[in-house]
Amino acid sequence: MQTVRKDIHNSEVPVLCQSCEARHQGICGALSAEQLVTLSKQSRRVHRSEGEELLGDAMPITGYANVLRGVVKLTKVLEDGRQQVVGLQFAPDLLGRPFAQESRVSVETASDVDLCMIPKPALEAMMRDSGALEHRVMMQALRELDEARDWMVTLGRKTAGEKVASFLYLIATHIDPSEDEAITTFDLPLSRADIADFLGLTIETVSRQISKLKADKVIEIANYRHVTVRDLAQLRLRCG
Repeated sequence: MQTVRKDIHNSEVPVLCQSCEARHQGICGALSAEQLVTLSKQSRRVHRSEGEELLGDAMPITGYANVLRGVVKLTKVLEDGRQQVVGLQFAPDLLGRPFAQESRVSVETASDVDLCMIPKPALEAMMRDSGALEHRVMMQALRELDEARDWMVTLGRKTAGEKVASFLYLIATHIDPSEDEAITTFDLPLSRADIADFLGLTIETVSRQISKLKADKVIEIANYRHVTVRDLAQLRLRCG
């Protein structure tokens, strides 16, 4: 059971929730202090290393998770073994499809991640009782739908260079969403092979386009994965 500590700012908010950077922007931002206490008694924080499977395709859903830090990838695998990365989730996204009985995708950590695990019955009961929470979850689902439609345009109409720029812009604006910083840095959460799967390109094409962005001084890249974007507006222009 989580301990509850009173202070002048959060009189009844659990200690772990007070220090959670994802609380206000994620689903928990729709909860009252009393609801946070109830939920915290049933939830737990876990750390998962890069490359761990969190949920397999068609596996029963027994719980959900708030992404607190890191990146999670969603994939579909065909019967012959071919794989397609179909989505990425970042803090403070809710991982899992509410009220579904089984997963429709495979879920794997693309980087080291911290998660707040919530049992399925606990969250679904709270959603039924809280219109604000249900609304917050619905808004995330609609945002993901909009992003999926935008990504359909990227895959169907953009050039290889625009696709790679769009991917880098997606990561930059989700890992550091303020867009106010002059310089944005991040580690690529996917391998070149996964980026190629995500964009419908070859590994060689992805590497060539990244090298072109580097040569044009749109990005800097070190140790193969550490990216620095010194001008986010310029990267956005390359997205088409």
